[in-house]
Amino acid sequence: MKKMHNEVVKKQLVQMNDRKVTVSSLSPPHCVAPACCSSRYTLALLSSYGFFVVYSLRVNLSVAMVDMLNSTHQSSINHSGSVCPASVYDWDSETQGWILGAFFYGYILTQIPGGYLAGRLGPKWLLGFGILGTVVFTLFTPVAADLGASYLIAVRAIEGVGEGVTFPAMYTMWASWAPPLERSRLLTISYIGAQLGTVIALPVSGLICFYLDWTYVFYIFGVVGLVWFVLWAFLVFDSPNTHPRISEQERLYITNSLKNELSTSTRCIPWRAIVTSIPLWAIVVAHFSYNWTFYTLLTLLPTYMNNILGFSIQQNGMLSALPYMGCAVFAFLSGQVADYLRETRHYPTVTVRKAFTIVGMVGPAVFLVAVGYTGCNYILAVAFLTVSSTLGGVSASGFNINHLDIAPSYAGILLGITNTFATIPGMVGPVIARDLTAQNTIEQWQVVFYIAAAINLFGALFYSLFGQGTVQPWAVQASCSHGD
Repeated sequence: MKKMHNEVVKKQLVQMNDRKVTVSSLSPPHCVAPACCSSRYTLALLSSYGFFVVYSLRVNLSVAMVDMLNSTHQSSINHSGSVCPASVYDWDSETQGWILGAFFYGYILTQIPGGYLAGRLGPKWLLGFGILGTVVFTLFTPVAADLGASYLIAVRAIEGVGEGVTFPAMYTMWASWAPPLERSRLLTISYIGAQLGTVIALPVSGLICFYLDWTYVFYIFGVVGLVWFVLWAFLVFDSPNTHPRISEQERLYITNSLKNELSTSTRCIPWRAIVTSIPLWAIVVAHFSYNWTFYTLLTLLPTYMNNILGFSIQQNGMLSALPYMGCAVFAFLSGQVADYLRETRHYPTVTVRKAFTIVGMVGPAVFLVAVGYTGCNYILAVAFLTVSSTLGGVSASGFNINHLDIAPSYAGILLGITNTFATIPGMVGPVIARDLTAQNTIEQWQVVFYIAAAINLFGALFYSLFGQGTVQPWAVQASCSHGD
């Protein structure tokens, strides 16, 4: 009887989840704390700045690599006035692939530990010191390159270790800060920094290489990261209840909106329920599939622009940034639209998440395949790449934040799990793509685009079949059952 009663309770929980969101949206207007100058939107902006740093440090090597290997680069185009041009290196295609992919070997190690430690130690300092460590090692990149490829590979892997905790820690923080009906808005503002980091770092890195030399790429962005850490240390706090300057109205608004969604016992983690959750595995498959395309382009787009389309180093950075600029704009807009659809109660959360995932994965797949058939028409190639990545931004309000819908109390751990699998494309994607494009022919690049598109389509289909939008029963339990 007790077991039957528990099953009935679990079913009722699932049925009532969307109803709870609806009820919260009917609260009197005066209960909703204003967004302007609020602590939660300050957190969104500072975390966006943090992810700007994270991605600028991640992608600047992709542009700098073009100049580091260009033996025809003359000191005459170095406008810094230096008579000692930066070193260039004789790394073959395979070595380049391992250098570009090394970051992800460190990154994958701290995903799940990052989610776990954020829940135990608090997300603020874990994320802060994770990015600070990456910044410090970025400043040592030119020294490591001079010592040899193996040293540079090691430094990039260590940078990955530091960055690995950032997303799980931030999801843990948002579990305490983001009201359910503002999740899409707040998280897309937060993570738009990742796209902006790519948008700005790519062209700026190209200009730095052109007017100074490639070593300054790492020094300049490293300093930007140090400034962020100071702001983060003084202005951000783990939760509304620990923030000394938050208004009482905002604190009550956030905590009351979350009281029916958070577990009463986060000290005991239901690992068995987590790893056997079908909705979680739907996010895993979608996240892996999306990242295959994302990381392939992130690391190899400058090479494609240079070797196939024939753009110079300063043009390369500018044009490589266009796809991510569109992605950033659509990611931001998708957050506004997604929460509007949920607030007006026209669509349940699961419908919104699946619709945005389909648009954000199927659309990019179609245009990515089309890129392979543009030949040497660089205008059309750049246009299709831009449309592909722009549509990809819509998925920011799809599977990408679904962790907070199904288990807000364990969102950091869930993100750690999905991002562990989603990091694999960053490790093997560039290596496989480098091998497939050894001769840099258009036909070889077509194969790369076909593979990425097929993986994207599979991920969209799997998530559409098995994704969910409600808090799972195991995520709000009072205590762990035996064996969990």
